[in-house]
Amino acid sequence: MTHKILILPGDGIGPEIVAEAVKVLECLRQEHSLDATLEYGLLGGCAVDALGAPYPEETRHQARAAAAILLGAVGGPKWEKLDRPLRPERGLLAIRADLELFANLRPALLYPQLAVASALKPEIVSGLDIVIVRELNGDIYFGQPRGIRTLDSGEREGFNTMVYREAEIARIARVAFETARKRSRRLCSVDKANVLETSELWREVVERVASDYPDVALSHLYVDNAAMQLVRAPKQFDVIVTGNLFGDILSDCAAMLTGSIGMLPSASLDASGKGLYEPIHGSAPDIAGQGVANPLATILSAAMLLRHTLNTPDQAERIERAVGRVLDKGLRTMDIMAPGMIPVGTQAMGDAVVAALAE
Repeated sequence: MTHKILILPGDGIGPEIVAEAVKVLECLRQEHSLDATLEYGLLGGCAVDALGAPYPEETRHQARAAAAILLGAVGGPKWEKLDRPLRPERGLLAIRADLELFANLRPALLYPQLAVASALKPEIVSGLDIVIVRELNGDIYFGQPRGIRTLDSGEREGFNTMVYREAEIARIARVAFETARKRSRRLCSVDKANVLETSELWREVVERVASDYPDVALSHLYVDNAAMQLVRAPKQFDVIVTGNLFGDILSDCAAMLTGSIGMLPSASLDASGKGLYEPIHGSAPDIAGQGVANPLATILSAAMLLRHTLNTPDQAERIERAVGRVLDKGLRTMDIMAPGMIPVGTQAMGDAVVAALAE
């Protein structure tokens, strides 16, 4: 079966980093029998400019027809003053909701070659291997009502609604337990149950689901303590499951433990395993067009795509081994640069990964 992969380069550095991941996929297609076709579409600011919407109908049809989607990044100052429904980030939220991509997997794996690049001491982070399972379609990002209103006093007030249903919590909890079952069978659920009713329900439902996974050790942490523990002793964690807002924050915190946010991929999956894959960093408009962005997170996102949606783990492992070989050779983009290493740009790093695939 030939799989259709939709490529959404997006904004800022998106087209540059996606181009390198596409080179890797094309190498696998031509030399390693990857059975896939690539199709391009628009999402984010570029879609607003070309078609008048951040998630246009044409892209919607493409996304629904694709087996998997590889995304660069969306957003930038060019579009910040647009009405909220037209902002690039609304396109990202819309595609997640439209495709029911509720489970966000964010691995934080420290390559041993990059231990010195971490913000923490090497002895604290060496061997780090965490997966954060973030619920992606609920919580305060989607809750209604929301908006900005003017009070009788004339003062303006912003408001958002944090809300979770039992079914939403149960389905992400099951993804997390299944993920933990394939790893070290340890799961930490992060909430704020001491002050938030949504978190009270979250903890109750996670405990209920846990009864179906007696082989997985479940623990709980409040989100503030979890953030502290990620910095104090991150290797105590294996799999973390949490809501949309807390997961957004904690996964970026975990990213810096690995040396650079430019190293971390992510997968956003529906109930059947269809997914949107993207690096967790943003569009970085300050370096867009300079050819210095790190493409490895996007290349590793392509590896996750092959593993989780196309069910070709051997192809995914080819990519991951190739990235390791490139790092072994001392090649570094500016975000992971260290004394004695070899500085390379975006294209050269992508070329090096393609070359390593042949080794």
